Amino acid sequence: MNTKRIHIDPSWSFRDEAGNTLEPQLFQLLQAIFTHQKLTVAAKTAGISYRHAWNLIKKWSDFFGTDLVKLERGRGAKLTTLGDKLLWAEQRVMARFQQQMANIASELNVEIHKALADVSPILKIQASHGYAVALLPQACQKLQLDLQYSSPLDALAQLNRNGCDIAGFHLCSDVKIPSMMAAYERYLKPRAHKVIRFVSRQQGLMVAKGNPMKIFGLPDLLTSDDDESHAARFINRQQDSGTRALFDQLLLNQNIRSEDINGYNNREYTHSAVAAYVAAGMADVGFGVEEAAHRFNLDFIPICKEDYLLVCHQKKLRQASFESFLHAISAPEFKKQINELAGYNADLSGKVENLSDVFTTT
Repeated sequence: MNTKRIHIDPSWSFRDEAGNTLEPQLFQLLQAIFTHQKLTVAAKTAGISYRHAWNLIKKWSDFFGTDLVKLERGRGAKLTTLGDKLLWAEQRVMARFQQQMANIASELNVEIHKALADVSPILKIQASHGYAVALLPQACQKLQLDLQYSSPLDALAQLNRNGCDIAGFHLCSDVKIPSMMAAYERYLKPRAHKVIRFVSRQQGLMVAKGNPMKIFGLPDLLTSDDDESHAARFINRQQDSGTRALFDQLLLNQNIRSEDINGYNNREYTHSAVAAYVAAGMADVGFGVEEAAHRFNLDFIPICKEDYLLVCHQKKLRQASFESFLHAISAPEFKKQINELAGYNADLSGKVENLSDVFTTT
């Protein structure tokens, strides 16, 4: 059966007092110009004619009273500062609300699923938002996934309350985080639970293209006592995220005080949102996965690798829905798709292991 799925994409509008509203097509065109730097190619990518693209740029340049795109004979097209800011604003809105919209879409899909006859089984997954996790609904075509994004600890708590079938959590390969391990151990039960290997991913610092602030490690985030005006502006993750726990442990290991980092208390809720914040010039550096830096055309300084793991009750592994899920994430085409993400590796995806073995090797 062809499973019906609802997708929700957030959007925003810009209106003046006269009711003039920026058209979504403008953002598609700006993105294409940023990527290709040729108006002819950008217009084709946006699905509009060259004349319409030119008129769209002129219309909104006149509206703002300044150019959005700089066109030079023989040198193509390039976004102006305002064009850049409009594009990053749109991308930041998308990144900020991506997680919430995905949760709502999943809830709607479950309700649609219940109304259909002869439908595939529902498998409930709770996990923190990530680029690999977001590909699961597409990979599991024979299943109806109820995929909800939450923090690792919330996901594990739900698993123990039978609120989900699978919970996602992270363990860093290179850095031990005692506080996180202690929190995990409250929920993980070696005799009852099994771990499903999913992906590994590279975590590190995201900086503007060309690394203008010359940031190469965590010590470069420190505020100078004699000149705070030249300190790198940092954007952090929220308190309960696995990435925040990892970053805090890295600071502790290097004897770096959080209060010496300019912007430590500024936070966003996804890797994409952190990258968009840096790309918009609102911060000089953020911490997150390499794929986020890649998508927002940022430079990336690798710090450590992290395993993204899934956990379930051992007895459920015999269910048909779990067998279908394991087959989907073990498939070569799925692993290839994950491995094409910057800094990701899915070679062990779908492998079932004991908790004790994972905690020993990770």
